[in-house]
Amino acid sequence: MSTPTSNAIEIPNESAFSLKDFLSSFMLSELFKGLALTGKYAFRSKITLEYPEEKTPLSPRFRGLHALRRYENGEERCIACKLCEAICPAMAITIESEVRADGSRRTTRYDIDLNKCIFCGFCEESCPVDSIVETSILEYHGESRSDLYFTKDMLLAVGDRYEPQIAAARAADAKYR
Repeated sequence: MSTPTSNAIEIPNESAFSLKDFLSSFMLSELFKGLALTGKYAFRSKITLEYPEEKTPLSPRFRGLHALRRYENGEERCIACKLCEAICPAMAITIESEVRADGSRRTTRYDIDLNKCIFCGFCEESCPVDSIVETSILEYHGESRSDLYFTKDMLLAVGDRYEPQIAAARAADAKYR
């Protein structure tokens, strides 16, 4: 009959401190390794930008602040189809409309709550008349939540102010649409 083998694993004594470990800690080798690594990166060129003075290039398809556009004759483009309101996953768009005397439908209220908006671009893609667009404006802020609630007049003002920039960006992106 054979003797049973032991399945116990021997664990080395962790409390034993070798002379090599003692000299390594006494000579502060880990400290010097860390300082060497720090010194290696200290003299490389910096990748940090001084933001307000230096800016990184934006992607041509960057999605920033929303704007409502007008036709060349000054009439707003939005036909109140409410596709952008329906497709918005964050439910950040609110539209109210009425029928005008000539039978066309136009918005009386077009609000975007930028506190809710996730800047997905679905509203821009769903618009059949290219009325709502996301500009490349990224430097805007609000001191309270109500400052980021854009009404129809505010969105039209953004569109009027940046129309040349918006039109150029749309023309450059036209072959990909």
